Amino acid sequence: MERRQSRSHRFWWLFHLLALVPLLVLVWDYFSKNLTYNPIREITFRTGRTALLFLVGSLAVTPVSALFGWAALRRLRRPLGLYAFLYALLHFLTFAGLDYGFDWTLIRGALFENRYALVGLAAFVLLIPLAITSTNGWVRRLGGRRWRRLHQLVYIAALLAVLHYVWSVKADIRVPLAYGAVVVVLLLLRLPFVRQVLSRRASRARDELCL
Repeated sequence: MERRQSRSHRFWWLFHLLALVPLLVLVWDYFSKNLTYNPIREITFRTGRTALLFLVGSLAVTPVSALFGWAALRRLRRPLGLYAFLYALLHFLTFAGLDYGFDWTLIRGALFENRYALVGLAAFVLLIPLAITSTNGWVRRLGGRRWRRLHQLVYIAALLAVLHYVWSVKADIRVPLAYGAVVVVLLLLRLPFVRQVLSRRASRARDELCL
């Protein structure tokens, strides 16, 4: 029992360390002046891309755990979502603070002049209540059904985040479209009839391995 708890403890330390690596690298590159000729743009890009990566990871937990029978993987869903919010917050603060100096008149103008900025803000706003209500206490306050219904907003947030990424890229949009394809597939995997088919196939495959 103690050995299992020790392994679990080490795993979570490793997980959080890996989750913070993009931020640590960003800080290192900032102080070593290794953020290209436009550091604000580079910080904006890195934090946004990392936020989307964690958001996609949180969406992948449920279908992957159901498909392969990895129930323990579900424990990662909440921390992945919280790290997505952390990097999305840094992304927004870079835009509002470093780029526009928290001048809300300029920020409002930028939002309505650039559709990608407005869509990105919408995605970020949707993540705020999800981050706030991510604790077990909020699950009890809201009740399981209402909590799950609220957290379905993550699907809309993910689609808006991909759209924000696509519209913000000036030239090659293949990478944003790849993220979009992954998000669409992950959402399709959550459809009840798709989950049933995959669950039956996964169960059949596990039975064959046991033979």
